[in-house]
Amino acid sequence: MPCEAPNERLERPNAEVLHRVFPGDPLAVRAALAAAQEAIAPYLDDVEDRGTLEIVLAEVLNNIVEHAYRTAPGEIDLRIALGPAGLEVCIVDHGSPLPGGRPPRARLPQRRIDHPLPEGGFGWGLIRALSSDLRYRREGGRNLLCFRLPLERSRVEQSRAED
Repeated sequence: MPCEAPNERLERPNAEVLHRVFPGDPLAVRAALAAAQEAIAPYLDDVEDRGTLEIVLAEVLNNIVEHAYRTAPGEIDLRIALGPAGLEVCIVDHGSPLPGGRPPRARLPQRRIDHPLPEGGFGWGLIRALSSDLRYRREGGRNLLCFRLPLERSRVEQSRAED
C-alpha cells in the first residue's frame, strides 16, 4: 500500500479492515488502539502479532499526539489493510512535520548493567525493529506515515481466503 492520502483508495488486493478518524488526544488514541485490536481479531489469531500491532500503533499515535499536535489539536486518520505480505498501515495527521523530513534513525538503547535504562527514547527504535517498509512524506500540510507489519504468510493467505 503506498503512503496515501486519506481519501485515496487502497491498492488491491489489500482488504481494508479498519478506517478510523479520531481526535489527536490520549483517550482517543486508547479507543483507536482498542478498535484496531477488535478489527484485526477475525484475521489474526496470533496474540504476538496483535501485540506487535498494538505496540507499533501506540508508539506512532502517541508520537503524533505528543509532538505533531504539541502546539495545536488535530485529527488522526488511521487505515489498516490486510495485504499479501502482512498488515499495511497508513496514518495521516495535519500536525508539525517530522524533524529533518523523515522518521528518526533511532536505535534501541544498549543495556548497560551499571546504568538504569532511560525512561524514553525507545519509540522509533521499536517502530523500526517491529515494522518494515516504513515510508513518510509531508504533502499539503499533512504527514503521511505508512508501514507494514510482516506476518507469517500462511496465516495471511488463510485469513484472506476465508473472506
